[in-house]
Amino acid sequence: MAKFNPVQFIAEVRQEVSKVTWPTRKEVVAMTIMVLILVILASLFFWIVDKVLMWVLPWVLGIR
Repeated sequence: MAKFNPVQFIAEVRQEVSKVTWPTRKEVVAMTIMVLILVILASLFFWIVDKVLMWVLPWVLGIR
């Protein structure tokens, strides 16, 4: 097994990080807004499903 060389490791990490394509500020803002909208839509969907199940389930099971 090869020995660990911290200097070589740091050099390799810097080389790999230089290959990364970083998003622009505009891209970050757009993606953040998209995520927030999707979270709101998912929350509304699950809230509606919860309310419907709270109404339907007792009726179906005859608990009322």
